[in-house]
Amino acid sequence: MGNKTYKIIEIVGTSKESYDAAISNAIDQASQSLSGLSWFEVVQMRGGIKDGKLDEYQVILKVGFKLFD
Repeated sequence: MGNKTYKIIEIVGTSKESYDAAISNAIDQASQSLSGLSWFEVVQMRGGIKDGKLDEYQVILKVGFKLFD
């Protein structure tokens, strides 16, 4: 019962506001379809540019969730 197994997937979160909001958006959406979310790791931070200005924050996350026992 002490050993656990996790699966890792990559997701991309976006926001017009900030990197923090992009992370929150990604986690909120992932939690709607995945159960057992345990942790995340920011893999990459980037952004979109439109008309020479910052338009969107983008964050690639690795998300770990526990596989059922």
